This record gives sequence, structure tokens and C-alpha cells, in this order.
Amino acid sequence: MNKSEMAVKLAKKVSLTHAAAANVVDVIFNAHKGIVAVELDAGRKVTLPGFGTFATRKRAARQGRNPATGKAITISARKYTTFKAGKTLKEKLAK
Repeated sequence: MNKSEMAVKLAKKVSLTHAAAANVVDVIFNAHKGIVAVELDAGRKVTLPGFGTFATRKRAARQGRNPATGKAITISARKYTTFKAGKTLKEKLAK
């Protein structure tokens, strides 16, 4: 399912116009200015009870290898996103 398909389903479920539903989905999930992205960028968790938790973690710098040349390289430290499914979602998917 992509963002547009999600907006169509949301519009049908809650009796919104397609444009309004698309706007809601964008406000929540836009990668640059959406609510989830802004909270994660600020270092905060986003918890949706029953669904799951989005969070960020830090990965330290480490040594790696360039697969083409075999030469050692330094991979810089970075922040990455994690998702842990909630209990209700886990139970639904386990059926």
C-alpha cells in the first residue's frame, strides 16, 4: 500500500474527501515535515498504543571494507529509525 492508496481507504472509512484524507496522511507521514518525522528528528519516540513505537537509535562509527577494492574504510556514525510492533499488532499478524 502506498500513501495514495492509504488516503483512499482513509477517505472511505471516515467519510472525508480524497483531498482531505491525502492531506491528513501527508501531515502525519511526510518524510520532511510530517509529525512522525519531526518527532523522531527531535529525538522523541512516537508511540501508537496497540500498533507500535517508532524511535531512533545511534550507531557508532566503525570500520568497513569497500567491496569493490577490499580497501578498509571508515563508516561514519549515524542515527537510524526503528519500529517495534505493539502487542495487538503482533497478535493480529500471528494468526
